[in-house]
Amino acid sequence: MPNCIVTGATGYIGSHVVRHLISKGWNVAIIARPDSSYNLINDIKTKITVFEYDGEIESLKDFIVGREADVIMHLAAAVVNAPSLSQISTIIDANICFGTEILEAMRYSKTKLFISTGTYWQNYDGKVEYNPVDLYAATKEAFEKIVKFYVEAYGIRHVNLRLFDVYGEDDKRPKLWSTLRDIAGTDKVLDISLGEQMIDLVHVNDVARAFEISYDCLNNDPSVRNETYGVYSGNPRTLKEVVLIFQSIIGKQLNLDWGARQYKSREVMNLYVGYKLLPSWIPLISIDEGFKRFINSD
Repeated sequence: MPNCIVTGATGYIGSHVVRHLISKGWNVAIIARPDSSYNLINDIKTKITVFEYDGEIESLKDFIVGREADVIMHLAAAVVNAPSLSQISTIIDANICFGTEILEAMRYSKTKLFISTGTYWQNYDGKVEYNPVDLYAATKEAFEKIVKFYVEAYGIRHVNLRLFDVYGEDDKRPKLWSTLRDIAGTDKVLDISLGEQMIDLVHVNDVARAFEISYDCLNNDPSVRNETYGVYSGNPRTLKEVVLIFQSIIGKQLNLDWGARQYKSREVMNLYVGYKLLPSWIPLISIDEGFKRFINSD
């Protein structure tokens, strides 16, 4: 079975990618920070190899060279909305510098397949041309430009997955769905926008599958050198429509004050749906099934 290295494995999406690969028999190693919390993967930590990267790039190079992985899946990122001045360097370091250090280390190794993670926020309001929603999206685009250099100069082959709205039943991130579940059937009122913005929800298990399929795509087709694929259902709905689906499934009243909250600056109202779909991948978990799992996991 394939041998891989995963970054961002202690995060929500990354932990699901690791679990999926282990379930398929993959040999998995992860790169984590020394101060990482392993809460999301504690139960499987004995099944993986952990390398804690302290910023010494020679040790990173030695690990990647010695591992001889078939592929590196790079999910590590700092997602900070409206960052403070003190957070700028954190975003740049996590989203640009760290990935570049990995690519530089790959130069000296037998590992030449690389999968990175982007976001639909790189195409603000559904525009075809690059237009970042925020600094986070801008750093994602900047890193992709750096990857192209390593593709052209050092023979690394690359797939970038543009992720949309990821959710799942064990999601502890502060998301709307958790709030809705908490207030359902109570007297609590939630201030919410008019709900006209479009979203495309993809279950985290389907996202995890996309990383495995991306490896198959790179491994089986040498003509794939530097491709970007969208990981989305292609069936976007307004936020209001999705909330009504959630309410129908949970079967309890939701007290929502539609329009009480203003849209954010650069709110994404429309989605860019021009990304090529990942070959052989389709979402298997419908929004109805996904919400049922989420609600029943409380």
